[in-house]
Amino acid sequence: MNSGMVFQFKRYSIHDGPGIRTTVFLKGCPLSCTWCHNPESCSIEPQLALFPSRCIGCFTCVDVCPEDAVDPVNPVLTDREKCALCGMCAESCPSAAREIIGGMMSSSEVIDIVERDLPFYTESDGGVTFSGGEPLLQFSFLVELLRICRSRGIHSAVDTSCHAPGDEFMQVAELSDLMLCDIKLVDETDMMHYAGVSGKLILENIRLLAEKEMNFKLRLPVIPRITDTDKNLNGILEFIDSLPFRPEIVLLPYHDAWIEKCSRLGMDCSHSIAEYSCSGIESAVDFFTGAGVTVGSER
Repeated sequence: MNSGMVFQFKRYSIHDGPGIRTTVFLKGCPLSCTWCHNPESCSIEPQLALFPSRCIGCFTCVDVCPEDAVDPVNPVLTDREKCALCGMCAESCPSAAREIIGGMMSSSEVIDIVERDLPFYTESDGGVTFSGGEPLLQFSFLVELLRICRSRGIHSAVDTSCHAPGDEFMQVAELSDLMLCDIKLVDETDMMHYAGVSGKLILENIRLLAEKEMNFKLRLPVIPRITDTDKNLNGILEFIDSLPFRPEIVLLPYHDAWIEKCSRLGMDCSHSIAEYSCSGIESAVDFFTGAGVTVGSER
């Protein structure tokens, strides 16, 4: 039985595929998107998150820390180099001001949580969505989860950046009922600058899905002045028109929740992106619908 690093379950989700779903977030991602709204998903290792506003100043964390990593004067401060991520401070904190993000779980433990909402899946034609991070980074774990879901009749979707070896990507696609494929930037220089990886593999994998007539949707995060430019939208349209058929595209609004998350994790959040505006996503909707591309919802 495989185990993997999981950092969150989102039950009663209605934005990660059809019907009512449970979204399972796996930790780790090969991309480093500057706008990533789940910065806690980037590292495949557990991380300590601090919530200063919750701290009641009881100093319990100072007393229990075996590494003396917590500041004895200001307990909301922690020396992350000393911290061994043992979790003792989080377990003992009475106000949940400390949390370890990510933990190892077996496939059966994950499925046990997923199956708690089976009645909702049945009534709404829902199921489970595996997201991240990049779920394919934990390939063996993801495959085992998908096989269990298929054997138990649970609809499965995979929310992916598509940045994975082609053979592994297609094996996952064949085991899932729906692939939710992020398409961010088609220009190679822009992709390397904003996401830290080449986009060639991503586009190749999406093309494989289309050629094999697999069930998938494209998902474009609409990031002000980055992914919503005329250059990028026209590039995506050109790519769509090069496929055997035109897939549906879902437009995802930008939000800045990542900034606070980065602060909690002690990550650099000095870079910033312009505030999301409704007019930005409306222009993208008008662009694709005007070109005859179906713009779908997140469901």
